[in-house]
Amino acid sequence: MNRSRSEELFACAQNLIPGGVNSPVRAFRGVGGTPPFIARGQGSRMWDVDGNEYIDYVLSWGPLILGHCFPPVMDALREALAIGTSFGAPTEREVEFAELIHECVPSVEMLRLVNSGTEATMSALRVARGFTGRDLTIKFEGCYHGHVDSLLVKAGSGMATLGIADTVGVPEAFAATTIALPFNSIAAVESAFQAHGDKIAAVIVEPVVGNMGCVPPVDGFLEALRDITARHGALLIFDEVMTGFRLALGGAQQRFGIQPDLTTLGKIAGGGLPLAAYGGRADIMSKIAPTGPIYQAGTLSGNPMAVSAGIAMLRYLKSHPEVYEIVEDRAAQLTADVPDGITVNRVGSMFTFFFTPGPVTDWESAKRADTGRFRQFFHWMLDRGIYLAPSQFEAGFVSAAHSEQDIARTVETARQFFAATKAE
Repeated sequence: MNRSRSEELFACAQNLIPGGVNSPVRAFRGVGGTPPFIARGQGSRMWDVDGNEYIDYVLSWGPLILGHCFPPVMDALREALAIGTSFGAPTEREVEFAELIHECVPSVEMLRLVNSGTEATMSALRVARGFTGRDLTIKFEGCYHGHVDSLLVKAGSGMATLGIADTVGVPEAFAATTIALPFNSIAAVESAFQAHGDKIAAVIVEPVVGNMGCVPPVDGFLEALRDITARHGALLIFDEVMTGFRLALGGAQQRFGIQPDLTTLGKIAGGGLPLAAYGGRADIMSKIAPTGPIYQAGTLSGNPMAVSAGIAMLRYLKSHPEVYEIVEDRAAQLTADVPDGITVNRVGSMFTFFFTPGPVTDWESAKRADTGRFRQFFHWMLDRGIYLAPSQFEAGFVSAAHSEQDIARTVETARQFFAATKAE
């Protein structure tokens, strides 16, 4: 597959942008080689600057549940563009969007719009500390909540891929406010609260992890978090930046029947544009300025372009519940048949092929995966027009735009890899 133009662009980019990319995992350091530079997308496909076509299972890292250039979203953007790109003042659509989010995720009684998942989790933690008057946070090893200083302790995602130390550039005092525990360990959470319960402001968790690969909660884990935090007066924060509107219209909290105190949302919420939100109980959110003493602000928060895309996306998902059946069925077909030695984790339309024979339930088991074999698999698929996340430690996604033919072609290409490498 010719990628000469991508190679030229990557060489140029490395002189101007750190690593040649504006987000680390895009650099392909976890798999080697040159990343294709994307020219356009449509439905389930992308095309690079050299004209190569790919079936896309990254989907901009999750937001594009309806595929690239989904017509209602594109129409909404054209309409918004004709009005103006930014006002720095309230708009009617912000209210409409907030109402839509509350209807879809009832635990979000009040919310604040921001521009990225990182901004949402950073703000939610500040609110949790301000509301409780406590300083400590519990997070889980391998969970990534954006590049917030205090949350880069034992983070997954790109840090796991690149093998970067937890606290380079982060003052020790910031890192010391975070207690990192094994995901899915109820005993570890109980022990931490026994030792520090009156100092813990919040537990933040990806209810289904997507940033050490897709790792679901074991039975009873989320329920235990809800119970333990309530008993100790701490807040439970669901980081649903990835799972929100993907695992169900109401996100993971609807799928698992758990109501957190605060929720962070992003990705699908913005319809493919930079937008995120944090919200939850009204008594907590009312402590945010200007109605309370906890300060947070942003010039581009509630940007009319992003809000318009988000409204179009959520309206469509709300009126077409069959989307969730379609993406779950397609993802089940994609992951149904793998050989011995491969573990598949899937929840809804999120999935990961782990190159390890044992179950993957936390960071310790995820990091046993054979990253060298994953690298072979990744390039085999890429060279045959299948675009997967360029890291063993990232989730893949299926969209409603993926056809049964897309899935069948992907499955057959993977079978060919397993057959060829087994023969070796």
